[in-house]
Amino acid sequence: MNETLPLREAVLSWLEHARGLPPTPQAITDVALAALPQWDRLEDAVAAAARRDEHPDLYGKVDGDWIPSFSALLGESGLGEATRLIAQGADVPLFEVADTFVAFCTGPAPVPERWLLLNADLPRKTRIQLGQYTLQTFTLDELRQAVPMPAIHGLQPHSLDLNLITDAPFLHVPDPGRKVTRRPTWFDSAGPRAEAQHWQALLPLILWDSELLRVDSVFTVARGRRFDLNPKNVPTTIKIYSVSYGKEQESEVRDTGDFYLPEKDLPALTAFCTAISSKIDAVMAGASHQRRIRNRRARRLERAARHLLAAYQRTYSDDTVWEVEADELHLDYVIALEALLISPHDDREGIANSIRSRASALFLTPEHQKAVGDIVQRAYKARSTYVHGDVIKDQTEQEKLEELRTLRLLTRQIILRWLVLTPSDTDDLAPLLDAAAQGTGREEHIDRPLRAFFTTTPPSSPPADITAT
Repeated sequence: MNETLPLREAVLSWLEHARGLPPTPQAITDVALAALPQWDRLEDAVAAAARRDEHPDLYGKVDGDWIPSFSALLGESGLGEATRLIAQGADVPLFEVADTFVAFCTGPAPVPERWLLLNADLPRKTRIQLGQYTLQTFTLDELRQAVPMPAIHGLQPHSLDLNLITDAPFLHVPDPGRKVTRRPTWFDSAGPRAEAQHWQALLPLILWDSELLRVDSVFTVARGRRFDLNPKNVPTTIKIYSVSYGKEQESEVRDTGDFYLPEKDLPALTAFCTAISSKIDAVMAGASHQRRIRNRRARRLERAARHLLAAYQRTYSDDTVWEVEADELHLDYVIALEALLISPHDDREGIANSIRSRASALFLTPEHQKAVGDIVQRAYKARSTYVHGDVIKDQTEQEKLEELRTLRLLTRQIILRWLVLTPSDTDDLAPLLDAAAQGTGREEHIDRPLRAFFTTTPPSSPPADITAT
């Protein structure tokens, strides 16, 4: 005999009784608390099919006794919403609701997850593993299975707008310690912001392409129980479609930004992200037996990544950076460069020259080395002007934005090359770059590894200095 059959029959009995209930959430809760025979039978069936030692999330303590929690059974499962719809006279698929409720009670509790919505346009059914994270575009059916009581989705007058995020790219990761609530979440009010907390998964994507990528929203999801999506947390834009007879029609769609990946490039993105994630993991774990060296190297990478991502998060486009923030973003990029290229053994004097020399040494041709040196020199001059409280007077606003974009693209390249070249068993890359700047070991330690990486695992656009050699 099926052990869950009594529970299924009890649910169906409750749903049949719902046709005569008042159609308001509070009234339905009051009826459940009033211990109607149909509800008592349902609670008894839950207790028999899902014991508290196996499903503690379904129980609450009342007057010293553990009993099935009506808030879990009515609220989290979606049964309360199904009951209200039936009371209103809606055509609800009773058997599907009953089967979903039985699965809710008897199946394992889902692990809470963090879902980061990205402002990007990726191919349907994208699924790339990035360490513990998964980059995924969810189909409409997959999203429906993530919400409580999929059988009634769309019947409620204020259903979650799943069409708005169908095929949208999410980075999701298990977060077992997170409390699942119904409240929609922007960025955590406590602790690191999303782009800082999840930088290891975001960095490979940013290094893949020069177009801006940001975290648009952050959701907490316990699949089949809670999905804290609020359409107001999804940035939208108006798209105009041409219809017959020269007429146009407007539609509100998700704002995907400029980060676009054609389907043909999906294998290349997968290979690139896999390779970069592996290098990030190697730096963070370290092959060195010297903990001090390993920890310092990991901290420097994390610091550089966080400053890069912080600047990205405040850059909606290269032409629309707030003037009041432009200097601050500039400083973020310079800090990222310093974090990776300064050696612990450097003297305080001459650091700017060391950074310029090492940044230049990461590029393969004399022309690109000179161009990089000039960019870094201008960046340091602007940095000094800003931190000393002065104003850059020799640049127009447009020139400042163009310089900021140039510095952004350079910082991306330097972080990528640092990851490709950094040895796992030494303090930092600086000695190899200093030697390369003097013409020693350049082919072995710099040029050959970079050419190999960009040949076998190229980003969306191969760097100009690589294609020039």
